[in-house]
This record gives sequence, structure tokens and C-alpha cells, in this order.
Amino acid sequence: MKLRQNKQKPEKRQENKYLASYLLPLVALLSGICMGLTVAPFGAWFLAWVSLAPLWVLVRSPLAPPILPALLWGIGYHGIALWWITGVHPMTWMGVPWLASLAIAAFCWTFITLWGAALVVVWAVITAWLIRNANALTRVLIGTALWCGLESLWSKGALWWTTIAYTQSPHNIAILHLGQLSGTTTITAAIVAVNALLAEAWLNRQHKNTYLSLAVALLASLHLIGWQLSNQPLNESPQTALKVGIIQGNVPNEIKLYSDGISRAIAGYTSGYQTLADGGVDAVLTPEGALPFRWNDVERTSFYAAVKEKGVTAWVGAFGQQGRSITNSLFTLTGTGEIFSRYNKYKLVPLGEYIPFEQFLGSLVDRLSPLDAHQVAGASNQIFDTPFGRAIAAICYESAFPEHFRRQTAAGGQFILSAANNAHYSPSMPAQHHAQDVMRAIESDRWAVRATNTGYSGVIDPHGRIEWISKLNTYQLHAATIYRRDTKTLYVRSGDWLMPLLLGLGLASKVFTEFG
Repeated sequence: MKLRQNKQKPEKRQENKYLASYLLPLVALLSGICMGLTVAPFGAWFLAWVSLAPLWVLVRSPLAPPILPALLWGIGYHGIALWWITGVHPMTWMGVPWLASLAIAAFCWTFITLWGAALVVVWAVITAWLIRNANALTRVLIGTALWCGLESLWSKGALWWTTIAYTQSPHNIAILHLGQLSGTTTITAAIVAVNALLAEAWLNRQHKNTYLSLAVALLASLHLIGWQLSNQPLNESPQTALKVGIIQGNVPNEIKLYSDGISRAIAGYTSGYQTLADGGVDAVLTPEGALPFRWNDVERTSFYAAVKEKGVTAWVGAFGQQGRSITNSLFTLTGTGEIFSRYNKYKLVPLGEYIPFEQFLGSLVDRLSPLDAHQVAGASNQIFDTPFGRAIAAICYESAFPEHFRRQTAAGGQFILSAANNAHYSPSMPAQHHAQDVMRAIESDRWAVRATNTGYSGVIDPHGRIEWISKLNTYQLHAATIYRRDTKTLYVRSGDWLMPLLLGLGLASKVFTEFG
């Protein structure tokens, strides 16, 4: 018997080597791809509740270090979710050669995919170290807390889009309402914890039913809480009503910055404004960069003359001047032709709108790229007052940063104005952008009005219900009544309090496990 066992040991080692080298990395990649299928254009949001469990099992596996499985899971998720970035190709209309355009698109996709995957790798390595000798519930708490903490850290940087919380938007309205408690951390924590409990059920066969019951109970109770929040009456008052017109100009990027595109933009936004003003709206919202030139030039357009003639306020996307640089701005233009307020985009897109480390790389990028990347960011503490009260302003990329909306809401913002271009990328990007704004509307308990160049423009109520959404790549006008609100959710009042609480509880649990 002893000799037979000795003969089996090399075979077992060979089997373990095969698992570690081929099968486990493949499982990690496939589960990451499944998580990537939760977002647009696929929208299989329910997969998020099981797609992290295989990675959790692999992090606890003694067969191999967790770095490669985590890297492949991250590439699978972020690579699929962010594939739309490749839609910047071709950029031949900007004068970029076809092959150079392809290289730029490939580099952008690769870099942001690996940046997202780095979060997963850091999580896996630290989690694997911290959960050694810990009981199952402590492991779940530590892993959940660490993922939430890393997402919070990543969101403070310049590149952020793919929190796993957005896998539920816009479909799972009940769970999205957990964002009213502590922002995206609440939803992320829910997804990670349920996956972790499922993984523990797989790993602990003796207590499988216990962990499965906990996972189901947690999933059901969180959805019940969200469902109750989503069914709270809005109690809108006619005195707070505001009728807003939206213009989706549909000026393709290929012509937008040239004479034909500029003429088309001026004509389209002028006629659209006149139609909406005649229809009795209180104000008109245009997309990001609707009139793609400096404000001094806007004042010489037929659009500006139409505003003075009709006397209806317009929120105009154009460029502002700041020294020798420009700002990507949203102007409040009153019916008298005066600028009431101006919001300058705070979260700029790296390389697309500014050059990181410009003092070192500026001259090099100028030689390599035809892009005008000399925009400057607005201040982080801006407020955006309008003739109808204080608004919450966001321009394009800023929709991915919930703290940006929370701060403005806490400062008295009563409704959301979201202006974007969205013409650069494949159709999945505007769908994901719309999903981000659904989350922001729910978290802040505010009506949101979206105006984009090529779609999706839309109107979203405080419960994330889509009152209207445009078609892609069409010129469209729409008028909708929204309501100004002054409620404050727990998230608006207290910020992301759950993340430090989870980290503190995880640390305390680890200390108690080690020394208790």
C-alpha cells in the first residue's frame, strides 16, 4: 500500500501542475469574461452575482500563486467592458494615418484594461495573504472590504469607469438603490460578499448549505431593501416643475471641427432651440462642445441671436478661455444674452483632453499626436447656479465619478445636467454612459437630463426610471418636465462611510483571529 501511494505522488504532482498551468488560468479568464458580459452591449447583469466566485476559489487555492488568475480575470472583465475604446479607430479624419490610428486605439485599450486588471491583482495578492488562518466569515469580510477600498482608491485617479457596481445598471433598479446608502461601495460590497459566500460553499463542503443559505439570504434581503427604497413616493410639487428642452445635434466627429460640421452644428442647434422655445420650455440643454469654438465666436452665431430673440435660457456646450488655454465648459446663457454662470469640466480625459506630466511629456506628445490636448481642468469645488436654482453639472467622463455628483448635491444642487459628446466610440459606450447617469440620479435622488451629440440623450427620474431616451445617430429634439428637489440621501449627507467601516471591521476581525 505504501509503495502504491509513493507511485501516485508524482502523478498527483503532475496533475496539480497541469491544473495550475492551464486549467485554473483558463477558468479565471472565462469568469472574468462572464463579468464583462454584464455591461452594455450584452447587459447580462445577473452574471455579476456568480462571476467573481471562481476567482475567490482560485485565490484560496494552494496550487498556484493568485497573480496570474487575478490578472487574467481582470483582463477578461475590463477588456470586454472597455472594448468600446477601440471605437476611436480610425482617426484618419484627424489626419492620423490608418496604421498609427490602429496603434493608438490598441494602446489605449491595452493600457486601461491592464490598469483595471492591476486592481484585481493587488486585491488577490493582499487578500490571499490576509485570509491565511482566518475563518470563512472573516475571509468574506476582509476580501469584501479590500475590494471596496481599492475601488475607492482607483476612483481617485484619472482613469476610472468599471466599478463592478455598474454591472447592475440600468437593469437592476432595486439593487442600484443601495447607492443611496453609501454610493457604489454598497453595491460593490453586495456583489463581492455574495460571490465570496458562494465560493466558501464550494470550498467547505461540510458547511455548504450554511454558506449557500447565507448567500441567498444576503442577496434576497439586499434586493428587498433596494425594492423598498425604489418604491418611496417622489411627492413632486408643481411649484418645483421645470420644463427642459434637449437638442441632440448629431454632428459626426469626422466633420465636427471643420467648416461643414461647424455650419451644420450652428444651423441644427439654432433651429432646434427656436422650435423648443416656441414649444414653451423654460430652458434648453445642448451637448458637450455643441458649438465647438471659443465663447467669443459663439456670440457671433445665429444661435446666440436666437436666444436673444426668444428670451429662453440655454445651457450651451462650448470652449471657454483661461489664459492661453481653453476649458471644456457649459455656459448658462440667459435670454438677454448674458452669461449667468459657467461650469468648466473638472475630470478631463488623459491624452484626449490633457497631457499627463505635461511639463515633461508635452513637447514629445505634440510631435507624436495631432490632438489638441491643451485643455485645463476646472476647479474641484465649482457650483453651478442657474436662474432656476442650483444645478449639478457633469460633462461626459465625469459621469463615472459619483463623488463629483455627491459634492454638488450636498452643496444644494437640485437637478442634474449631463452634457456629453459620445460620438468617438462604438455604440456600447453611450449605453454604458447612460447607465452611469442612472446610478448618479438614484444616488443623489435627483432628476437627470442628458444631452449628447449622437446619443443616448435622455431624461431619468430619481428612481432611475428612464422617462425618455433618444435613438443613436439621429438629430432629435425633446421637451420634458423635471422637478427640482432638495432631499438628501444618506450617501449625500455622509459620503462613502461604508468603505472605511468595512476596512475597520476587516482589520479588527483579522487581529481577533490572530490574537484572540
